[in-house]
Amino acid sequence: MPIKTLQIPTADGQADAFAAFPEQGAPHPGVLMYADGFGIRPVLREMAQELAGHGYYVLVPNPFHRHGPAPVFDLPEYIGEEDRHAVFGRVMPLIEAHTAERVLSDADAYLRFLTDQPEVGAGPVGVTGYCIGGLWAMRTAAAHPGQVAAVAAFHGPVGADGPDLFAKITAEVHLGHAEGDMTPEALGELNRALDAAGVGHISEIYPGTVHGFTMSDTDAFSASGLKRHWEHLLPLLNRALAGG
Repeated sequence: MPIKTLQIPTADGQADAFAAFPEQGAPHPGVLMYADGFGIRPVLREMAQELAGHGYYVLVPNPFHRHGPAPVFDLPEYIGEEDRHAVFGRVMPLIEAHTAERVLSDADAYLRFLTDQPEVGAGPVGVTGYCIGGLWAMRTAAAHPGQVAAVAAFHGPVGADGPDLFAKITAEVHLGHAEGDMTPEALGELNRALDAAGVGHISEIYPGTVHGFTMSDTDAFSASGLKRHWEHLLPLLNRALAGG
């Protein structure tokens, strides 16, 4: 799949981004993909290309564009246990600075840009996110209920904003939780809140996984967890976006 480097106008300047999409058969349904806290790097390009291969135009913005173009700081090629402390020390201030207000301002710009692309067809879009990007995806879906028809979040803190966020979501939702992040009791509480808000959802713990399980460049990676992620994400987008 080809990759195009892009600049997205936002209220706070240009956000660097990339898009992956099929070479033929345009227009395609649009998908906004939020990276995890480690940001844009080769594994995100691989995942975007994999999704694009199923017939989607996938836009991946740099969430930390206010601090510079990606990569905002140097990352090891493989993030192992010995690297995590130092890497989190660099990334946590960026995550903390990316307030809910900034998330929503950027989401407006990202979705406007995505739907304006000539390769993207008319109709609803999907949003997916990883780690903290999962929370950003949920916030985006809640802020754009008429536009976002599918939202998926993997090993993300999706309950951080409480049930008021769920009440604004009209999209179909899939939440894939890491076993290391979510107890069965906490899952039950979360799912009851989704039910009470009337959100159509699948929300489940992926067995044998720890936080970050989708990312093959970290020691949290789970091949079975990533496979399960695709087995849920692709049918969700196919149902909600009329097929890729």
